[in-house]
Amino acid sequence: MIKNIILDFGDIFIDLDKTATPITMAQFGFQGLTPELDTLFKNYEKGLISSPSFLTEVGHHFPKANERQLVEAWNAILKDFPDRRLDFIETLAKERTHRLFLLSNTNDIHIEFVKERMGNEKFGRFKNSFEVFYLSYEMGMRKPDTEIFDYVLQQNSLVAEETLFVDDTKENTDSAAELGIKVWTLQVGKEDITQLKTFL
Repeated sequence: MIKNIILDFGDIFIDLDKTATPITMAQFGFQGLTPELDTLFKNYEKGLISSPSFLTEVGHHFPKANERQLVEAWNAILKDFPDRRLDFIETLAKERTHRLFLLSNTNDIHIEFVKERMGNEKFGRFKNSFEVFYLSYEMGMRKPDTEIFDYVLQQNSLVAEETLFVDDTKENTDSAAELGIKVWTLQVGKEDITQLKTFL
């Protein structure tokens, strides 16, 4: 029986365009993800470097772009947060049938942009629907590393077999499943989080 639900953020609640940032950065010389950039991005998602340091480092790779252009390109991935999904999670929270947790790989610049676009009132409603709102850059960990799932289980005394994790990335759900967590790898464009109850 599922008692706990851990939910991803990007492409589960907020729509993403994962090609937007690379396309936008192409005008500044971006040709593909190098090992060095990959490490930089992951370290930023883990909160191991500050936003100013991150932007400075990215700027060294793309000197044609100023800081405003880098921030706009970085945030280009973030699209709409449909009201139906906010209404859904608020309703689920009010039913009190499951313990709800958010677990997102994200970073300071993205979260501040989301807050600004949604507005504090709406973002607050979303955040308050969860018992705990876990963001990778505040945790020093990121998915798909199993340590992040183990941390959430241990901190909240959750039984893996009684817990469902929803994410759109198979690498992440595979990692959670290794710990015995039930998973739903949501197919973006074909499935929607508002269909969650069919998986419970």
